[in-house]
Amino acid sequence: MRMRHRSRVPPSTKAGRPGKKVGMALSSPPASPPALDVDALRTRLLAGDRAALARAITLAESKRADHRAVARDLIDAVLPHTGTAIRVGITGVPGVGKSTTIDALGANLTAAGHKVAVLAVDPSSTRTGGSILGDKTRMARLALDPNAFIRPSPSSGTLGGVAAKTRETMLLCEAAGFDVILVETVGVGQSETAVADLTDFFLVLMLPGAGDELQGIKKGIIELADMIAVNKADDGEGARRASAAASEYRAALHILSAPSSTWTPPVVTISGLANKGLDDLWGRVVDHRNKLTATGEIAKKRRAQDVKWMWALVHERLHQRLVGSADVRRQTAEAEAAVARGESSPAAGAEAIATLIGL
Repeated sequence: MRMRHRSRVPPSTKAGRPGKKVGMALSSPPASPPALDVDALRTRLLAGDRAALARAITLAESKRADHRAVARDLIDAVLPHTGTAIRVGITGVPGVGKSTTIDALGANLTAAGHKVAVLAVDPSSTRTGGSILGDKTRMARLALDPNAFIRPSPSSGTLGGVAAKTRETMLLCEAAGFDVILVETVGVGQSETAVADLTDFFLVLMLPGAGDELQGIKKGIIELADMIAVNKADDGEGARRASAAASEYRAALHILSAPSSTWTPPVVTISGLANKGLDDLWGRVVDHRNKLTATGEIAKKRRAQDVKWMWALVHERLHQRLVGSADVRRQTAEAEAAVARGESSPAAGAEAIATLIGL
């Protein structure tokens, strides 16, 4: 008997459906990430959601244009809920004890009912661009405090050791309900005026041993100081040396002009490690706030800071025009190489680069 051969239906025609090819799923375009909901993020941020705050700061620090656009919209939305915090900038040479002092001061403030945000600006790694010092490990108490928020941010090579997005981060923290903002600078760089242009109160920490140290102090930093605190005034010899240093700094301040006619910068001695003198230090910060608020100087200072912030953002946009396009980067490199070879003058090179961005 002759057997009939049953023809096999190709997979591509079975049940009228096209067949799946092996590997098709791998070649499909990836799904687009969901759009960020600014309204939802705003609601969570204003409710004090720490995860939302961290997410918002990450968006502000991002180099992606879409992330920055979302961050701008978010900051505009929460702006009416900002501006009430006490903003304190803290600077000093490396090793002066900034992090130890901030850890103790912040713990005192949270115990008194405040919510404290520490914006600790780290130097950037030249290899990865990330933070080097690891501020959360240097502020052990605040790192575990539910009423504190520490945000280490790489300075990204910015002058004065202030992160490019510190202003935005400060506003976001205020919107999340933090009423004390402490900005710690790296303590190195050409200009500490950057942190003074961010904050209401500028605290300069100094080490004992004023005889040698006064010769190396930059006059500009002392002129910006709203208070000088000589740290490491521990018991015994440390307290004696700190007291002697404080006397030297008071004498130095007498020949310099104060930042405000309403406020004479005091010089105090403290010990961040032993938590000595920090209550008095904070009392003077509050006194400064009350006096300058009454005269309108705080409001005037913040408006001037806003104008400087605007111009900083303009300069940032111009820089992005230079680095955001592969063609512009190529032509910029060519202009730079021509100057380096002596084939073009610096002025001609600058003119060529300015022309690329329409200046």
